[in-house]
Amino acid sequence: MKYISVADLNQMLTSKEDVQIIDVRESYEFEDENIGGINIPLAELLNQTDKIEKNKTVILCCKSGKRSAAMTLTLERKFGMNNVVSLKGGLESYYSSIK
Repeated sequence: MKYISVADLNQMLTSKEDVQIIDVRESYEFEDENIGGINIPLAELLNQTDKIEKNKTVILCCKSGKRSAAMTLTLERKFGMNNVVSLKGGLESYYSSIK
């Protein structure tokens, strides 16, 4: 399973790299605070794999990194998606790094 650090994500966003961010938290969590991208709750993602970009790095994120890590592993094993990474430490780490 692949992870991306908060520092690497910040660098990608700053340099405007063409990546896809998918937030796997529930809709109400995403509405409260997010870093952009699209929201596909964890329970719905396996039924919406057509929304996952195939030709760019896809970053999955959630609050702590646990849900996104589990889904990253599932997408790799079940669908062979090697372009999907999980934000290490989740959005908690991201927000604490920018404050």
